[in-house]
Amino acid sequence: MAFFTSGLKFRPSYADYLSVVTAEEYEQREIQLNRFKRLIGELLRGQTARNAFAPWEIELLMDFDACELPSRRRVEIIRQYQRAVERQMQSGVGPPMKLSQFLVIRERRRTGIT
Repeated sequence: MAFFTSGLKFRPSYADYLSVVTAEEYEQREIQLNRFKRLIGELLRGQTARNAFAPWEIELLMDFDACELPSRRRVEIIRQYQRAVERQMQSGVGPPMKLSQFLVIRERRRTGIT
């Protein structure tokens, strides 16, 4: 038997690294994603229709206010940011990244800096 197993190397499979998402975690992620989409919609319209925000939404609003976007590309950049956050949330990482983080990542990719 030693003849057959002596040259084998067992590597962990991709499935060994997958995390199990509970129904509650999945539900929380979906709620957070829906709140994010609503917030972005309100930002694009230029008005909010509510007066209660989650702490992470306030952080995003403050960060959004601090970022200076070129007015002619504002909507396009916000849409790109929204798609990036949706991809981030699908992978299970939350809360949503800030716009400033997105802009840094975008600039690094554009200039080829890793």
